[in-house]
Amino acid sequence: MMEAIEYAKPNNIDEAVRCLSGAGGGARVMAGGTDLLVQLRGGHVRPRLIVDIKGIAELRRIDLTADGFRVGAAVAGAELGAHAAFARAWPGVVEAFQLIGSTQIQGRASLGGNLCNASPAADSVPALIAAGARCTVAGPAGTRSVAVEEICTAPGRTSLAPGEFVVDFLFPTPPARSADAYLRFIPRTEMDIAVVGAAVSLTLDADGRCVTARVALGAVAPRALLVPAAGAALVGTFVDDAALEKLAAAARAACAPIDDKRGTIEFRTRVAGVLARRAAKIALERARGL
Repeated sequence: MMEAIEYAKPNNIDEAVRCLSGAGGGARVMAGGTDLLVQLRGGHVRPRLIVDIKGIAELRRIDLTADGFRVGAAVAGAELGAHAAFARAWPGVVEAFQLIGSTQIQGRASLGGNLCNASPAADSVPALIAAGARCTVAGPAGTRSVAVEEICTAPGRTSLAPGEFVVDFLFPTPPARSADAYLRFIPRTEMDIAVVGAAVSLTLDADGRCVTARVALGAVAPRALLVPAAGAALVGTFVDDAALEKLAAAARAACAPIDDKRGTIEFRTRVAGVLARRAAKIALERARGL
C-alpha cells in the first residue's frame, strides 16, 4: 500500500524551517515543482512531506539593494526575464534561464529549484556561478551566506543540512564596462538538456583591458564548475586571440565528463573550450557596448 505524502505551504521562512526540520530529513522543498513532480511520478523520490515555498512573499521578490539585486529563490524564470533592470545588468543569467524548458515551464521553474535539483547539466547554475551570486540559506541554526558554487556537491546532492533551504540570491551590482554571457550545446534546437554549458562574466577598465573574469562550466563534471584558471587567462589582457586560447585550454583541462549516449568525453571536453571562448567574446562585446 502506497504511503501518503503530506503537503505544507508555509507563509514565512520560519514556518518553512519548522516544517522541514520536523520531517526528520524526509521533506522535499517545492519551489516550482517542474523537477520534483516528474521525480515523484517516476518513483525516483518518495518524501514524507512536500514543503511548497511559492507562498512565501520574500521568496517571490526581485529587489535592487545597495549590495546588488536580491532575487527570491522561488522567482520564476518568466518573472526574472521580465525584470528589465535585472536583464540589463545580468543578460547572461537571463538567457541561461530562458533556455530551460517551454513557456509553461518558465512560468513555474525557479532559480532555487534549478540550483538545488543539483543536476550537473542545469543551465542556470554556470551563469549564477560566473555572476558571483551568493545564496542566503535559512535553517534551524539561522541564516548563512553561501557562494552558489558551494551548494551542489554531486548529482542530486547539495551541501544543505537537514532543515535548510535557499531563501534568495544576491547578485552584485556589476561595475561599469561589465557583462556576462551563457552558451550551451544541445543535439536539438530547443527544450533539451545541455551536453555542455559555459558562462563567462568579465569587467574591462577604461582602456578595454580585462580586470576581472569568472568562467563556469556545466555538464562536464559531477557538478557545475568555477574554473579560476580560465578567468585568470583573461585578466590583464585585451581578451585577444591568445588570451582566448589560454581560456579555452584551461576550460578543457578542468573537464571531468562522462561518456553517454549524448556525448563522449572527448567531444564534451573539446566543446567546453569552444563554448567558453565564444561566451567570452559575447561578454566582451557586451562590455564594450557593441
